Amino acid sequence: MIDEHGLRITAPKWVSIAEIERATREKSAWIFAKIRQQEERAVRRSESKMKWEDGCKLPYLGGEITLRVSEALTAHKASAAHYDLESATLTIDTKTDLTPEACETQLKHQVQRWLQEQALTLFAARLPIYAQALGVDYQGFKLSSAKTRWGSCTTDGRIRLNWRLIHFALPLIDYVVAHELAHRKEMNHGPRFWAAVGSVFPEFETTRKQLRSHPPERLPVF
Repeated sequence: MIDEHGLRITAPKWVSIAEIERATREKSAWIFAKIRQQEERAVRRSESKMKWEDGCKLPYLGGEITLRVSEALTAHKASAAHYDLESATLTIDTKTDLTPEACETQLKHQVQRWLQEQALTLFAARLPIYAQALGVDYQGFKLSSAKTRWGSCTTDGRIRLNWRLIHFALPLIDYVVAHELAHRKEMNHGPRFWAAVGSVFPEFETTRKQLRSHPPERLPVF
């Protein structure tokens, strides 16, 4: 396994060290390639790190919204989020007696909760449109927080969509919605599957490339 901590190798107790070393040598090209990918992801995460403070920018539906912090609450009131569409401003009411660290934690929590609420509303509106166009049904959907997958569909029709899609423009969101619903026709990525996607989303190839150019590690870290 290769992750942000490096390479970790596990094997059953009956496998000898010599066999493990031989397998590692045989897989060395793959191992080094994956380590380089992890290093590149770490650099991208570092570049995309944002300061959670008044006036910072947040990607939303392909554009940006401005985060405003209002210290307007007493110790007995819960924080709240208010979005102004005209000015594209999200205001978070916070408590006046918070330390900087506690304020940042509260901001992240409130912004994430607000984004997830918007994602739920938007996904609930887009799924029926593409389900009807494809002539399929589905057994509800839930939000996902997966690090590397934008969506999934089970054999019994349960859809999961990554809430981080709310950062992207609507065509990218619609592509993922159409992609997952097309699995209700084909549980694979063969020619008939892509034909189903293309029947309701003709520009899927271009949109798929755009989505691939926006890896999750470039998004704000919550």
